[in-house]
Amino acid sequence: MQKDVTHRGRPAGATTFEGAPALAFGEVVRSLRLVDGVAQEALALKAGVERSHLGKIERGEHMPTLAMILKLARALGRSAGELLLETEARLYANKQE
Repeated sequence: MQKDVTHRGRPAGATTFEGAPALAFGEVVRSLRLVDGVAQEALALKAGVERSHLGKIERGEHMPTLAMILKLARALGRSAGELLLETEARLYANKQE
């Protein structure tokens, strides 16, 4: 009997990407980082992620995983819930403009 293997990332063949949530989340991370006066490289180091990956998240080019959201929230000194609430608020604000 062959064992099922768990693969990381999107399911094979998945090509969808919702840009609006990724962009809104990136805006939240960037704005909180700037309010705190933290350089992108310093936040990446504190969160344990590559600086280039953080840049892609901030620009909305990458949709972060739950694990990444938790890392970023901790590095920013906030809860993941706060980041998601602010992201949701930005999403709805952008839709009404």
